[in-house]
Amino acid sequence: MADPTGPRGTGDFLHDARRELAGMLEEGLDHPSTKPVLLWGAMGAAAAVVLPFVTIPLGLAAGAGYKFYKRVRPD
Repeated sequence: MADPTGPRGTGDFLHDARRELAGMLEEGLDHPSTKPVLLWGAMGAAAAVVLPFVTIPLGLAAGAGYKFYKRVRPD
């Protein structure tokens, strides 16, 4: 199900991702994508603590990257 607060895309992933990231950097925590991306990053870092061979920065990047991707491409 598509997120109603998610961005409306143009079809070009790089353009949409750049626009979304620029909005997140400009608006900070007021942007609707910032908090979910940070939360998933924290969950990825927490999961990395328990998983062998996964470092905390890798877990952070994986969690945040996954949620950022799903915000840009919800389907």
